Parts: sequence; C-alpha cells; structure tokens
Amino acid sequence: SGLKRFCSRNILLVLGFTFIIAVIALITVGLTQNRPLPENLKYGIVLDAGSSHTSLYIYSWQAEKENNTGVIHQIDECRVKGPGISSYAIKTEAIGNYLEECMERARSVIPQPQHEETPVHLGATAGMRLLRMKDKWSANRVMNAVIVSLSKYPFDFQGAKIISGKEEGAFGWITVNYLLGKFTEKSNWINTNLKEKNLEATYGALDLGGASTQITFVYNRPYELPSENRVRFRLYGKDESGILMDPCFHPGYKRTLGIGDLFSSPCTEKTMLTQVAAVDIHGTGNYEQCKKNIEHQLFAKTPCLHAPCTFNGTYLPFNKGDFGAFSAYYYVMDFLNFTSQKLPSESEVTSIMKAFCATPWEELRSRYNDTKEKYLSEYCFAGTYIFVLLEQLRFTDKSWQNIHFVKEMEGSSIGWSLGYMLNLTNMIPSEQPLAPPLPHSTYVFLIIIFSLILVTVVIIALFIFLKPSFFWKDMA
Repeated sequence: SGLKRFCSRNILLVLGFTFIIAVIALITVGLTQNRPLPENLKYGIVLDAGSSHTSLYIYSWQAEKENNTGVIHQIDECRVKGPGISSYAIKTEAIGNYLEECMERARSVIPQPQHEETPVHLGATAGMRLLRMKDKWSANRVMNAVIVSLSKYPFDFQGAKIISGKEEGAFGWITVNYLLGKFTEKSNWINTNLKEKNLEATYGALDLGGASTQITFVYNRPYELPSENRVRFRLYGKDESGILMDPCFHPGYKRTLGIGDLFSSPCTEKTMLTQVAAVDIHGTGNYEQCKKNIEHQLFAKTPCLHAPCTFNGTYLPFNKGDFGAFSAYYYVMDFLNFTSQKLPSESEVTSIMKAFCATPWEELRSRYNDTKEKYLSEYCFAGTYIFVLLEQLRFTDKSWQNIHFVKEMEGSSIGWSLGYMLNLTNMIPSEQPLAPPLPHSTYVFLIIIFSLILVTVVIIALFIFLKPSFFWKDMA
C-alpha cells in the first residue's frame, strides 16, 4: 500500500506537471507566432512652397511596397505662418525662422529612430517661377537659404527645386487619381462624394493656385501634344485720374492700391504705362461687366501655333470625362455654395453671381463678419474668374456637371505634393515584409508535438481514473 501511494502520488504529479508544461508551450508558441507584427513604416516630408504660403505634409507608407510604389497616406499637415518664400527675396536670413515651427513639428511626429532615413523635399511653384523670371539672382538666394535651413534638421534632405507648371499639373493629376483608387485594386478608397461613372477611366485635374493654373487629363492622341505647354496670365489696368471704377468689387467697397503692387510681376511690368503712384479702387458690383473685362483683358486671344488651343496660344485638346477641381477652385466655389450640389446652368450661374456681386459691401460684411475682409472682398472677382476660366478650358454648360470641387480625400489634402511623394517612392528600395519568429514548418511541428503530449497525458489520466484497480494490480 505504501508503494501504491508513492507511485500514485508521483505519477499524478508527473502527469500534472507535463500537462501544465504542454499547455504553456502551446499557448507560448501560438501567441509568439501569431502576434501582430510591428508596422514597418517609412516616412517622407514634402514642403509645398506656393506663391501665397508654404505647407508641410508628412506621409507614411509600408516599407514593403505595392508594384514598387509606396501605398502612401498623409498623417499630418502644417501650414507655415507667413507668405510664400518668394516674399523673402530681400530678407533671406529670416527663412530659417520661417520654416522652424513646422519642421520641429515634423521632428515630433516622425519617430526619432527614423529621422535620418526620412527624405525631405521642397518644391517651389508659381511664386518662385515668377521671381526667377524677374530676378534669377534673388531666386537663387532664396533657394540657397532654404537649402541651408532644411539641411540643419536630422532628416535626409533630398533637395529643394522650383518645379515647372507641367510637373505641378502632372503630380496633381497623380494625387487625384491615386486617392480615387485608380492605380490600385483597393476600390474602397474611392471617395463617395465624387461620382463614379467609369471605374476604369481616370479623372482629370483642375488646379488653381495663387499665381498659376493647371489642367491635366489623359489624351488619347499623345503624338499631337507639343513639347512645351506653358500658361501665362497678363494683368492690365490703369486710370490716369487715379480712380478705378471696378465692376468686380461690391458697391461701396473702396481700396487704395499701389501701382507697384499691380506691376511688380514679370507678367505685367512691361505694360505699366501710367505715372500714377496709386489708384483708389471703387467697387460697382457689375458681374456682366466684370466677366467681360476678364474675358478681354486676362484671356485675350493670341496666335495659335498648335491647334486646338486656348488663351495665350496654349495648346489644349478637347477634354472629356470627370475632373476633380481643388485648391482655389474649391475654396471659392465652397464659399459661393457651388460645392454641395451639381453646378447650375450658365443662366442660373449668371443670375446667382449678378445678385452676389451687386450686394452692397456693408451688407455683405455684416452677413459674413467671421470671414477675413481680404478674402470676402475678392469672392466676386474670383468666382467670375473661375467661370470664365472654365469656359476658356472648354467646359460647356453640359460638361460643367463633370467637375467635382474637392478639398481633400481619405484624409489627404489635394495638391501636387502627394503625387510628388508617390513618384519619389519608386526610387526608394522596397523591403521584405517582416516575418514571424519561427518558420512555418517549425511552427506546425511544435504545435503537433505539444498537442500530442497534451492528448497523451489526458488519455493516461482518464485511464487511471477509470481503471485504477487494473493499473495498481500490474504495479504490484
């Protein structure tokens, strides 16, 4: 009986211990092998140095890419306080402080261990293109100051450049269609605010900035496209009496504007014929006259070298399909309440704009007292300008319905910077996906072994429980 008790106690202890070990081993192997793998994220920074302001965008993507291109998401945006960098031509020493706040924000958003491998790119657009046309030496000083400032941060600074209008338009087109899911099979990316008539067709892109505009769309006859396709705007306006009755401002609105402000651009400096130092602008609020002035003065017909063409002799094939319109297109049309519904007919637009432009300035200012006066005063002109521009870009009363005004999609601001970053990820080597700690075959082998041990222990324990006398007889 003493031997039975000894054997019984030790066998039960061994079985219990083996059972616990097998359970622990199974749980450990399962949890270790199947725990979520850490995200192997890469980061990139693009600074969009526009004519009126600079914005910093932070993007991230998985190190293992899709068809050698990163699947990019915008994770943060920082608007630099102050005007565009072209305004710093005579005070380049202030550019460091100008960029500091947003660059420090990027330092805090991106994990510190990845700072050194995070690329930083700055692209300057129309403001710097104009400055380079006017004064190449000043433009170079600004860009050199930008390079010096951005090189001080712990990121992988890849350079700063003045991008062309063609590049700006192309990258904006990439951004719109990428966010619509046109380049991947992830159809859930498609923004439901935009109509989808054909999932295969790409959208065109309409971009309107502070000093330039771009239209980009797929044309099925690429051999007809000329090598150069630039857009310039020429602004006119003089009054020898020093008073300008402007139909594009509201009745009762007054502003004094220095002639230097009107003719400081290389696009207008050769047209300055007046000796008046400043003009007093008095608004008259006449939409039809404003529209006529814009058509005849900003979009004057010029010889066309490559037909068909639009204003300034710029080649432009006939557009078709849907377009996403962003930047100033969105902000102006959103204020005028044309983004929440289909664009009305041309006659309805005329009626709406006539009533808006004719609204007395004091009444308008009282109605929109939370809107900055600078912007509020210019919505009549800006809205009129956009409708004239769309006509010049060959959007008819019918095809207006194919334009969708958008500010952002999938949490990403619409503009050229995401397309620029997306294109640059092609130059960053892809990495292999992170793998579980154990090869699959080893994982399966261990699971089977520990499961067999567990089953064996359970069978022996049940046998002892059900046939104790047989077992102890054999032991005796």
